[in-house]
Amino acid sequence: MSKYRFLIGRRLTQILMLVLYFGANAHGWKMLTGTLSSSTFMGFLPLADPFAVLQMFAAGAILGADVIIGALIIALFYGIVGGRAFCSWVCPINMVTDLANWLRRVLYLDKIERKIWVSRNTRYWVLGLAFIVSIITGVAAFEFISPITIFNRAIVFGMGMSMAIVIVIFFFDLFVLKNGWCGHVCPLGGFHSLVGKYAPLSVLHNAPNCTLCMKCKDVCPESQVLHMIGKKSIKVMDAECTNCGRCIEVCDDDALGFSIINIKNKSH
Repeated sequence: MSKYRFLIGRRLTQILMLVLYFGANAHGWKMLTGTLSSSTFMGFLPLADPFAVLQMFAAGAILGADVIIGALIIALFYGIVGGRAFCSWVCPINMVTDLANWLRRVLYLDKIERKIWVSRNTRYWVLGLAFIVSIITGVAAFEFISPITIFNRAIVFGMGMSMAIVIVIFFFDLFVLKNGWCGHVCPLGGFHSLVGKYAPLSVLHNAPNCTLCMKCKDVCPESQVLHMIGKKSIKVMDAECTNCGRCIEVCDDDALGFSIINIKNKSH
């Protein structure tokens, strides 16, 4: 079970949040009301997606104090625990893309050579485009088509044809590009990587314990962040890390773990 402790924790968190949102809509529960874009916790604490709020601001919307406070709370939280922790611990689309990536390994689809290449910086171009379109159209552009919002609302308010975009993402990740949506396209992931770029909590690599089995890189959705494996005892400083903990779970050598300290550039 220890090999899946973070994975189980992530799934429980993701499912619990969807259940609470659904319960608020269907049964009047007050613990977590709204959606991932804008929520209220326990009936009094506002929570808001900073990316969505910035898009609304760009679109010219007049924002209430509660929305601004909610966005600041979320930005501060992910600025401490690591911005892309949202992607692996909260975002419901992560369950879809993780399933696609698991099937890729089971079906050995990663062994099939493909000519498709998409830069990981694409998400930042989409991020910028979302703000530009928001300014031009007067609506929060990405929120209008966001599969994260669509999936969240589909669970809360009922499935619809809009769920087709979630299915497209699943097959895109399965047959076209490994970790294609989350790792290359999604602007929300790009935004959170900027928010959590200097987060104190991150994965620490202990080089003397490493046996170069590379199990960590096999399961990591952003394997490029583990460039120090077997070379240096240092924290994962790359903002693309999702802090999902899978590399820690599969390591049999106790060479990886969460930490707020850093062993600076000590080579072994």
